[in-house]
Amino acid sequence: MRAAARTFTGRHMLIVTAAFFAVVIGVNVTMAILASTKWSGLVVENTYVASQEFNGKAAAMRAMAAGGISGNLSVRRDVIHYDIHNRDGSPATVDDVMLTFRRPVGDHEDFRLDLVKEDEGHFRAAHHVQPGDWIVEIISRKKEVTVMHEAVRIDTAEFGQ
Repeated sequence: MRAAARTFTGRHMLIVTAAFFAVVIGVNVTMAILASTKWSGLVVENTYVASQEFNGKAAAMRAMAAGGISGNLSVRRDVIHYDIHNRDGSPATVDDVMLTFRRPVGDHEDFRLDLVKEDEGHFRAAHHVQPGDWIVEIISRKKEVTVMHEAVRIDTAEFGQ
């Protein structure tokens, strides 16, 4: 005896359609939950105020660049070095250096670090930096006046776990 041929019925179509939309809705809900719990996406508190302050900050950065002071950041394993020097290569006179490490996406690992002055123009700190991409904001001050303000992007992935 020969088996009866199976046919695609309305019930089958209903099951396929329901399964398709269940997958789509499930993926959307999962992505919405992950997006809302991982990172706020907040870059600035108030975009209007940030836009009004932009030109002043840009002018200050141009003035700092014209001053000829530059810095070199070095992160090796658990030691962070920062050297700051004048245009002629001599060490710049700076009282304190503050670093703020930020992840490009997410803020749960961000941290702030004050470096210790070893010698004129040479600063150091011992701190474990997790592997991966970082944006490091560096503020160097002399008598509460900002001498250098820069941001550098580094990759510490080669450090391993």
